[in-house]
Amino acid sequence: MADALLPSAHETPFACRQAGRTSPPNLVFILADDLGWADLGCYGSDAIRTPNIDRIAAEGVRFTHAYAGSSWCSPTRFSLYTGRNPGRLECGLEEPLRTRSERNGIPAGHPTLPSLLVEAGYETAMFGKWHCGWLPWFSPVRAGFQTFFGNLDGAMDYFEHIGTLGEPDLYEGETPVELTGYYTDMISERAAEFIERERRAPFHLQLNYTAPHWPWEGRGDAETGARIRADHESGRTMMPILHMDGGSLAKYAELVEAMDDGIGLVLDALDRSGRAENTLIVFCSDNGGERWSKNWPFVGEKGDLTEGGIRVPFVLRWPAAVASGQWSDAPNITMDWTATFLDAAGTGPHPDYPLDGVSLLPWLVEGADYPDHDLFWRISSQGALRRGRFKYFRDRRDRAILGNWPRAFGNYEFLYDVTVDGREAANVARWHPDVLAELRAEWERVEATLLPYPPEHRGRPENVAKSRPLVSQPD
Repeated sequence: MADALLPSAHETPFACRQAGRTSPPNLVFILADDLGWADLGCYGSDAIRTPNIDRIAAEGVRFTHAYAGSSWCSPTRFSLYTGRNPGRLECGLEEPLRTRSERNGIPAGHPTLPSLLVEAGYETAMFGKWHCGWLPWFSPVRAGFQTFFGNLDGAMDYFEHIGTLGEPDLYEGETPVELTGYYTDMISERAAEFIERERRAPFHLQLNYTAPHWPWEGRGDAETGARIRADHESGRTMMPILHMDGGSLAKYAELVEAMDDGIGLVLDALDRSGRAENTLIVFCSDNGGERWSKNWPFVGEKGDLTEGGIRVPFVLRWPAAVASGQWSDAPNITMDWTATFLDAAGTGPHPDYPLDGVSLLPWLVEGADYPDHDLFWRISSQGALRRGRFKYFRDRRDRAILGNWPRAFGNYEFLYDVTVDGREAANVARWHPDVLAELRAEWERVEATLLPYPPEHRGRPENVAKSRPLVSQPD
């Protein structure tokens, strides 16, 4: 397995070719669901074949220090669509979003990436997972996507098209539809069809896979989907779509490879339509992987603000403006790409809703220096801030001093140099007390501008049962 943190023999460090700004490009953002850091060929996997995602990397830039806006799926999506920290909205406080109410979604009138692009003359479409609020209050159509085909919930059976409550969850716009097919293939085909439509305006395509999220179903597993539906209907199992009795490394690979096949359809559609040259396309995951994924060399997973929960594979291609075969270790976060997409389209944020991200466009195409900026995270039990090589991390969960030692709750603080210690094993706080103090102060300053978590939030450590004995647990 190759070291994905280092450039391959075919990659060179990023260097802007100073192509300058083109006419507004087509914009394609492809989001995987719970994909692990090392689950792609271009990130070192020798067990999962991903030739199409690898092609995007080979024809553009592969990033090794790209981060999701949160370690949870729905908050990351809020950060992408609004360009702001998820904690600025009430809906961003649930981790992940699960309460269906008129308060849990992007508020009406709040500017979003697609709504701002529509105002700039773009045609917008989303295919796949929304997970930013439910009907009758919220939908992609109400957030600026002119075309939508997909699911509203946080997970969906790939064959039965039911969500976490066992209810049908497939929509055309806001209309429920009943169709047959493997969901990954269905949304890939819709995306390819959208790309090839006759149009004069540039387009923005958001393609949100549920893959490789549970349930663990490849293309030949329709019977598994039928069993999960039956379990929902009988009530024998709590939330059977979690699929706690299924999956394997091989099955997980099937889900990833089916997604890669779908991305191949998208790339082929761009080629056939003659639109590939001036299309900015990116692919990444919404957070770190879980269960069957491979996050090595990082520790943690989805739901943690350790590197395994937030550092994600991220590749970019834009033939008209960015040279191929490149690699970059420049730190960036989801909200930066909201800003970059808007900048590339020749527009910007609404003045009443300033972005928490920074446009990388001048660095990508004009030869500007990389815009050094802090990356900030907060979830109900943890916080983190990255500045340059250092990452400040605070944790109120139960932790062990070392490995399999007994665990205890506390207010823990750490400082890591994540350029050399991605496993976050060496706390260098004692050697850099000034850096620790500066990053702590900045984290607390930003945190004070966000909405507070309600006292009853189930992610707060004080709401976790503390009566259980302190037992050793696997590291």
